[in-house]
Amino acid sequence: MPETLPIDSVGLVTPQTIHFDQPLTLQCGKVLPEYDLIYETYGELNSDASNAILICHALSGHHHAAGYHSLSDKKPGWWDSCIGPGKPIDTSRFFVVSLNNLGGCHGSTGPTSINPATNAQYGPEFPVVTVKDWVISQARLADKLGINTWAAVIGGSLGGMQALQWSIDYPERINNAVIIASTPKLTAQNIAFNEVARKAITSDPAFHDGRYFDHNTIPQKGLMLARMVGHITYLSDAAMGEKFGRDMRNKAFKFGYDVEFEVESYLNYQGERFSENFDANTYLLMTRALDYFDPAKEYDNQLENALAKALCKFMVISFSTDWRFSPERSEILVDELVKADKQVSYTEIDAPHGHDAFLIPTPRYMDVFSAFMNRVAKEI
Repeated sequence: MPETLPIDSVGLVTPQTIHFDQPLTLQCGKVLPEYDLIYETYGELNSDASNAILICHALSGHHHAAGYHSLSDKKPGWWDSCIGPGKPIDTSRFFVVSLNNLGGCHGSTGPTSINPATNAQYGPEFPVVTVKDWVISQARLADKLGINTWAAVIGGSLGGMQALQWSIDYPERINNAVIIASTPKLTAQNIAFNEVARKAITSDPAFHDGRYFDHNTIPQKGLMLARMVGHITYLSDAAMGEKFGRDMRNKAFKFGYDVEFEVESYLNYQGERFSENFDANTYLLMTRALDYFDPAKEYDNQLENALAKALCKFMVISFSTDWRFSPERSEILVDELVKADKQVSYTEIDAPHGHDAFLIPTPRYMDVFSAFMNRVAKEI
C-alpha cells in the first residue's frame, strides 16, 4: 500500500450491511425468512438515481471490488483496475454498488451465518441458491437504495451470468448489460471441472458432511485441491509457460514428490491462501449455481425466446485464450441476441492470460470497455 492513495482510486471505503425481513422463496423451494447483504458503494448517486452501476462478482469474489479498507491494506479491491476516477467504470460519473451474494462467506448471509431457527451456523443446511435467486435479492437491494433502474449491470464470468439474468427477469430495471468472459450456460467440461473441485472438498476427512465447524476444523486439503484445479483452468498454457516455464526451485532433481517446480510452488501457495479465506460449503454452493445457470431452460430451451424479454443494450467481451469460457460461448450468446433483435456490441480481446484476463487491465480491453461505458454515461 503506498503512503498516499493513488489519484485514480476510490480511496478508503467502508462496507455496509442491510438486513431484509421479507422472506425470500428460493428456486429450490426453500425459504430464507430473513437475510443480510453486505455491499460497498463508490461515487455519488445523482438526483434522479440514473447513474447507478451494479457490479456482480464471480465464484470466489465479494463486495470489496475497489479501493482500500485501511491504509495498511496491501492490495485494493479485486476489480480496482476498472473502477475509479478515469477508469472504465468512472466513479466521477457513476454510483457503483458491489455486493457479496447470498450464500457468500464475506458478510452476506450464507453457510457460515447463524440460522435464526437453530441459533447455530447454517453449515450444510444453507439452501442451494441460483443466479435467479441472486438477481431477486439484488433487486431488493436496489429498492432499499432507491435505485429503480441500473444504468448498467456488469460482471465477469459468473458475474456476467447475473447481468444476463437481470436483462431477462427485470428488463425495465436495466439499461445496459456488460457480460465479460461469460457464457449462457456451462459446457459439460465445465460442469465436470466443478464436480472434481466439489469432490476434492467432500472427500476430505475434515469435511464431516459439511459440519466441520462443529469439529473445530476445516477441510483445508480439499479446499486447496479445489482451488488448484480451478486456478489451472483460469490460466492459459501460454500464461503459465511465460510465468513459470519449467523453472525449478533448485537446480538439480531431488527424485522425490515434494514441490520442485515453480509452478507447483505457486499452485500450493494459491491453494493454501484460498483455504484460509474461503468457506468450503460456500464453494460447493457457488459452483452448483454455475452448473444450474441456463436461462433458456424456462423458455423451451430456446435462448432467443428468453432474450426476447430484454430491453437493454448489451456489451459482450471475450478473450482469445480463455478456454474455460471460450470466445465461442460468447459468440453463441451474441448470435442469439442478434436473432432476438437486440442491440449488442461484441469484442474478442487478444490476450494471453486465459480466463483471468477479465481481471487484467490490458490496453485493448480497457479501451473497448471505456468506450462502451462512455456511451452509458451519455445516456444518463
